[in-house]
Amino acid sequence: MTADYWPLADVVDACAEHGVEWVGPWRHKLEDVEDARRRIDAAGLKVSSLCRGGFFAADNADADNRLAVEQAAALGTDVLVLVCGPPRTRDLAAARATIEAGIERLLPHAREHGVRLGIEPLHPMMISERSAIVTLGESLDMAERIGDDHVGVVIDVYHTFWDPRIDEQIARAAGRILGFHVNDWLPATQHTLLERGMMGDGIIELRRLRSLVDAAGYQGPIEVEILNPAVWELPREELMRTTIDRFEKCVV
Repeated sequence: MTADYWPLADVVDACAEHGVEWVGPWRHKLEDVEDARRRIDAAGLKVSSLCRGGFFAADNADADNRLAVEQAAALGTDVLVLVCGPPRTRDLAAARATIEAGIERLLPHAREHGVRLGIEPLHPMMISERSAIVTLGESLDMAERIGDDHVGVVIDVYHTFWDPRIDEQIARAAGRILGFHVNDWLPATQHTLLERGMMGDGIIELRRLRSLVDAAGYQGPIEVEILNPAVWELPREELMRTTIDRFEKCVV
């Protein structure tokens, strides 16, 4: 999503050219899953995760999530990121129960395909449109209740850095972290979805959060996930070089 204006084939080529070994596709880029897998394999890349499943209150949620699991397996990744979906009514407890029940229904299909389900908490300002799951602690509570090693959490710094309990919750997540996303929160953010910053341009203590995730035992790939048209409009070479440079300076 850091290069959302590019076709997936261009993202794959650019990653290969710049020595980036992993790519994390989003489903709207998958016109042909088999062709995408061939391109990714030919470029020598690995798939870190597929985004997204979830939205468990939607009318077609079960069928769409089963398809998402199958797409993840076909791409060769074992992580499906879950953006769990907003409440349909004012009853937040019911919304969260719907999400948990949806994950439990999906779990046998995920287990059958060797895919783990990563519950990603989203910033509370997105609760009405994207997710009733808004803290890492809440995500961990749900994963622990379900109690299966095919269910874990995805930690995105943009959605979690503000939490005064983030240190203890990351430590608690040891063994359940399925993904780690980096970006930045700009000081004058006005659009909570499409104004994420390039690493180093905002207020998030990226290296400290990275160290906490490391200490919790996560050794998987780190995804740069910047949803921002100002970044998407950068020329290809500038976008790649800036992203890699900022990652090395601010996260590594």
